[in-house]
Amino acid sequence: MTELAAHEFWQKIHSPGTFRSDGDFSTSYIAELEDGRQLRLPVRVLADGQHALASLIINQASFEILDVLAQSLAEKLKSFEVDVVAGLPTLGLTLAAAVAQRLGHTRYAPLGTSRKFWYRDDLSVALSSITTPTQQKRLYIDPRMLPLLEGRRVALVDDVISSGTSIVSGLRLLAGCGVEPVAIGAAMLQSRRWCETLDAAGSQWRERTVGVLSTPMLEITETGTWRRPAV
Repeated sequence: MTELAAHEFWQKIHSPGTFRSDGDFSTSYIAELEDGRQLRLPVRVLADGQHALASLIINQASFEILDVLAQSLAEKLKSFEVDVVAGLPTLGLTLAAAVAQRLGHTRYAPLGTSRKFWYRDDLSVALSSITTPTQQKRLYIDPRMLPLLEGRRVALVDDVISSGTSIVSGLRLLAGCGVEPVAIGAAMLQSRRWCETLDAAGSQWRERTVGVLSTPMLEITETGTWRRPAV
């Protein structure tokens, strides 16, 4: 398998069977859609040097990739009869808008981390994520968005669910507005760490969570490559 330059990831969907998806991985992980089509993702080494994750940065992806992921997620959310999509910042906003369009909606409800002067502190919660662990942020909802969500069937969408902390922050913010989402959606479910986090937030959340891609926590081998953990 030829190596990709950093800017070449997330640019093309490959036909089923183009690459081997078993065995060990070096710099690329081969993720597969339900129909077998493949997407090459860069391997990101974690701080301990012994584990790594497949990465997806959706606002750097080609429009082809965004279209495929948004359409696939919209199809998974249809059975929840979603009235409105709420998107988590930052990268989840790109996906949430595209998913809302494919569900036939005319708009979506973006959450944000930038406090406008008309925002209310009581409509905010602390926010952290695996990609920005040292940044202290708050998650806000524009008070003008509340009528879009109140009494509606809401899907909370992010690009990737990894540790689950960002999604739980979104759930806490919406709960403070009297809103309980009927579904949680993501382009990629990254490892299984999020399961414990969501279970702690409520037993209903795991069964309401859908993703297009599912990727494991990778473990280093004796030769310095990466392998899926033994089941």
